[in-house]
Amino acid sequence: MNNITDFNEKKGFICDMDGVIYHGNQILPGAAEFINWLQTEKKEYLFLTNNSGYTPRELNQKLARMGLDVPEEHFYTSALATAEFLKEQSPGCSVFAIGEAGLLNALYDAGITMNDVNPDYVVVGEGRTYTLDTLTKATNLVLGGAKLIGANSDVSGPIDNGIMPACRALTAPIEMATGTKAYFCGKPNPLMMRTGLRILGCHSAESVMIGDRMDTDVVSGMESGMTTVLVLSGVSSRETLNTYAYRPSIVLNGVGDIAEEAKRLKK
Repeated sequence: MNNITDFNEKKGFICDMDGVIYHGNQILPGAAEFINWLQTEKKEYLFLTNNSGYTPRELNQKLARMGLDVPEEHFYTSALATAEFLKEQSPGCSVFAIGEAGLLNALYDAGITMNDVNPDYVVVGEGRTYTLDTLTKATNLVLGGAKLIGANSDVSGPIDNGIMPACRALTAPIEMATGTKAYFCGKPNPLMMRTGLRILGCHSAESVMIGDRMDTDVVSGMESGMTTVLVLSGVSSRETLNTYAYRPSIVLNGVGDIAEEAKRLKK
């Protein structure tokens, strides 16, 4: 299954974060070496996260606390993908948003206004502002004609002592109560990958998608025509691989293996 890919020949790298670079607040083995390799070799790179709660600056600071220096422009989140989608679909629209700073800032920056009376869209992301009151409000706004958007389709996310419900699980009650299906903007939506490649200025054939999830990272990279790397440092194991009808291009223990393999082939 592991085709020989010379990472030195690849120009762009799109990389998931949780389960790949860190887990919770712990940096994963080899992550520092991988980032150092990207920067030393002057690769185009983007860290992609489906978590809509963080702004690029917060992600920059989160990595800085782990001793990693990654400038803000190297982060792309499902919140930014959602704001980009709405800006293209309906410039200057208004929304009722449930979410954190990452989502709200992205929407404001895209020229989208907040409206809890008659918004064009209801937008749901992860966050502590999610209550039965906001849920009820969102449900009735959708029944009143607002279109329903989810920042990403992750059902759950890892936390230190288990999992927490993520965006799709939080959107489900509104879908069920209204009979309306949400449209999700984050991975594995190819829109997010295509925008990522555009930001990098890279063609899919010269790019690599790295992640720890088959159902979001690998499938979105594969469907976008990229080389895909599944790392086993997050939620996936070699056993879970067999439950999917598709395969990653390469399976590695962690991102540090990419830098090691590239250096080995360069000699």
